[in-house]
Amino acid sequence: MEYSIRELSDMAGVSARTLRYYDEIGLLKPLYTTDAGYRYYGGDEVALLQQILFFRERGFDLKSIQSILYEDGFDIMSALEGHLLGLEEERNHMDSLIRTVKQTIASMKGEGKMSDNEKFAAFKENMVKENEEKYGAEARRRYGDEAVDTSNRKVMDMTEEDYGHFESLEKEIRRLLNEGVRAGIKADSEAAGQIAKLHKEWLCMTWKEYTPEAHRNITLMYVSDERFRSYYDKEEQGCAALLREAVDRWLDGQA
Repeated sequence: MEYSIRELSDMAGVSARTLRYYDEIGLLKPLYTTDAGYRYYGGDEVALLQQILFFRERGFDLKSIQSILYEDGFDIMSALEGHLLGLEEERNHMDSLIRTVKQTIASMKGEGKMSDNEKFAAFKENMVKENEEKYGAEARRRYGDEAVDTSNRKVMDMTEEDYGHFESLEKEIRRLLNEGVRAGIKADSEAAGQIAKLHKEWLCMTWKEYTPEAHRNITLMYVSDERFRSYYDKEEQGCAALLREAVDRWLDGQA
C-alpha cells in the first residue's frame, strides 16, 4: 500500500514538514516523487519511519539514527528486539522510582518504615545501569568482572550521606577543571594537585583497591577514549587532558 505525505503524516503523527526534512537529509526517502513534486511512501518506508520514531523516543539524535539504519547488516527484527530490551529497562527503572515514591509516601504517613538506603536505591540503580551501558564492556575488559561488580556493589551500598558526597565530589572536580582550563593553570600547580587529590577520593568511593598505576591508567583512558573525553570536555576543551596531566604530576610528587 502507498501513502501520500499527508496520509503518512496523519497516520504516524509526524508533520509533513518533518517528513520533508527527513527526505532532505537522506534519513527517510519516499518510494518515489511525482513530476509535480508529490512524495509517496510504501511499506518499507513506513517500517523505517517506525524505526526512526522508536529511536527518537529512546533519545537518539538524527545523525546517530541515520548511521544505524543505513549501516551494512542493519536488521529490523534485531532493532525491534533492541527497542524492546531498552524499553523494558526503562520500565523497570520507572517501576523502581514509583516504588520509591510510594514507600516514601507511606513512610511519611506512618504506614511503614523506609531506610535512608531505600530512599536513594532507585537513583543509584540508574547510575549503575547507565555506567554499565556506556562503559561496562570496556571496564570489564580492562579491570575484570570482579572489580566492576565490586564497584557497583559499593555504589548500591552507599548511605544517603555517602551518595551525596560522591555526587558533590564529581561536580566539584568538573567545576575546578573547567575553571582551571579557563585560567590556564599548570599541571604541576597546587590547584591542579587539589584536583588530583579530589579525583583520588572520588575513585576510592567505588574502587575495591586504589593503586597509583590504576589511577594513571584510568586518566589515560579519559583522553584516549572519546566517550570519556567528551564527558570531561563538555564545557571546556582540555579538561580531560588537564586531569590526566594533573594526576601524573601529583602522583610523581607522592613517590
